[in-house]
Amino acid sequence: MTEKEKMLAGELYDCADEYLIQRWHKAKQLHQEYNKTLSTNTNKLNEILTELLGSKGDNVWITAPFYVDYGENIHIGNNVEINMNCVFLDCNKITIGDNSGIAPGVHIYTVFHPVRSSERLSPNSSFWKSQTLPVNIGENVWIGGNTTILPGVTIGNNTTIGAGSVVTKNIPDNVLAYGNPCKVIRKI
Repeated sequence: MTEKEKMLAGELYDCADEYLIQRWHKAKQLHQEYNKTLSTNTNKLNEILTELLGSKGDNVWITAPFYVDYGENIHIGNNVEINMNCVFLDCNKITIGDNSGIAPGVHIYTVFHPVRSSERLSPNSSFWKSQTLPVNIGENVWIGGNTTILPGVTIGNNTTIGAGSVVTKNIPDNVLAYGNPCKVIRKI
């Protein structure tokens, strides 16, 4: 099993793997280019996103700056807007459904590290060993500004997450949820 396969399977993997490092550097080059491209140059922005992301639907708008780990593990539906200063650590899949919006400063993490230092430290590398879980955001979802979504979380369809939330567990369809930790406030 390759380190990438381990990464996507949620097993401990070595971030210093040659393929993963090459893709990480490629993603940094692409998001740097994206972040420097004029917002009016929509053709160039679209070309970069097509190369950077795993998949994207029609009418996807991402306001720069935008940061990713690999990019290729991000899958975005149709009619999605992602505002500025978002960070997507896509060491596993991040899926965003149709007609969803991500406010400024949202961080989505799919990666985590063992709690015990003896399990996370690599004797021959400065990189920590890591594990991952996917993040799934449904359709017609609104994620408020400065929200952090942790590994393994699924947010249901037609749900709104209030600004400043820390989403540590799954949130169902058709609710308003917010807080730290994020919890359901009411049905909508």
